[in-house]
Formats: sequence, C-alpha cells, structure tokens
Amino acid sequence: MQDDDMTNTGGGAKPPAGATNNPLIAKLESLAKLSAEDKDVLQRISANPQVIEPGTALIREGDKPDGVYLILDGIACRYKLRASGARQIMAYLVPGDYCDLDVALLKAMDHAIGTLSTCHVVRIDLLTIQGLLERHPGITHALRLATLVDEATLREWLVNIGRRSADERIAHLLCELLLRLRAVGRTAGQGQSYALPVTQDDLADTTGLAAVHVNRVLINLQRRGLIAFSGQEVTISDLAGLEAFAEFKPNYLHLGGRDAA
Repeated sequence: MQDDDMTNTGGGAKPPAGATNNPLIAKLESLAKLSAEDKDVLQRISANPQVIEPGTALIREGDKPDGVYLILDGIACRYKLRASGARQIMAYLVPGDYCDLDVALLKAMDHAIGTLSTCHVVRIDLLTIQGLLERHPGITHALRLATLVDEATLREWLVNIGRRSADERIAHLLCELLLRLRAVGRTAGQGQSYALPVTQDDLADTTGLAAVHVNRVLINLQRRGLIAFSGQEVTISDLAGLEAFAEFKPNYLHLGGRDAA
C-alpha cells in the first residue's frame, strides 16, 4: 500500500440481502422505530442525488446555510481551516448521515462541510425539513436521536485526540467506522470489511498526526494482525483485539436504541 493509496470513488459495499437500500432509513431505524409512512417520506426526500467529486466544499465557513446535505454514498466531513491552510477534520459523514439539522437557526456556518471521496448527495431545503419536524413525530424522534449520537461521537473524538496514542487513535476510528457502516449495510466479508475512501492525509487531519506517522501506524496495526488491506478495502481481522487495543466501547453510538424505543 502506498502512502496515499487509500482513495476510493465508491461509498462501500452493497447492503446485504433484505436490508433497505436507503442508508438514511437504515441509520434511523438503527436508532428508533419508523412507520411505513415515515419510510415512504424519507425515501421521497432522498431521491435524485447529485454526484459530487472528491474535495468539493458543499458549504464553506461563513456561508449562509441554505439546506441540509444528506450523504447517500461516499464519505464527507466537517472541518475547519486555519489561515495557513491546515485542516482539522471534526466528523466523518458516511452514507445515511446528514449535516446540520437545525441549520436554519444559524446566520452563518462556523465550519465547512466537504467531500473526501466521490459522494452521492441530496440537498434538502429548509422548508422540507421544517415540514418533516412538524408533521412526522416518528421521524423527528429518530433525527433528534441521531443528533445526540453526533454529539456523543464528537466527545469521543476529543478523547481520541487528547488522551489516546497515535496507534490507539486510528484503531479506535477504524472500529467506529466498521460499526457505523455496518448499521447502514455498507460492509462486506461477513460484516468485517469496508471501503475506506479517504487518503492518509485525510486520516492525518482527522487524528492530528503527520501523514507519514499515519502510514507507520497502519503498517504496525497490520503487523499485529488486527487489520488487513486488500486493494482499497480494509478488513478488521481481529475485531475483539482491535477494540481491546483501542479501548473501544461502542455505547456512544447508541446502536441499540431501537430496542429501547
């Protein structure tokens, strides 16, 4: 594997048989129960996505928000840029994720959102979002839960940057992505493999490391037998071992929320 050879223009493996092809529905159903009417509405608002190239800013810091962006394929991110051009990635948006549900409350964006890989994106206008929240309580409940999960994930990422070693940071991120992508049917190999459509520079900007350090970490994790790469796909060879190494606890993802709803 070359230093930056982790780019993938797809969004991951196809959903397993029997799973919904709509990752938004799959994500929200992992958190709360949805009625048939709820699913029909969500299917309609996520129709006709646009294909967006990698490295495209969907909205920049300082822009006036004009809608909610839904990712149906690929990986996007929330990020901040310094005057020097240095970037800090603060969140990954995987299939089924949307950004800034309450964006209408903001006069200007305090961060940017952009694509890391080729993405299929739907922009949902603010009136549609308002209608969803007013007329579909089941969807509103699920969306609010998803927002709480986003906040919990950000807290975990803060711990990652501040209190985990370089190897632990990346191991923790790989565990998280596996579960998030599995929840929306974007894994393969009995749920242990997934496409990782980001570069090592992207991982460096996510974990606060240099790209060369990221490369060393990935090699080290492979040598430990915890992960493996086949082309542009990562396989978690030893999930229990990787979770133990990273002290990964998936409770912040609240993927069992549907059973408790």
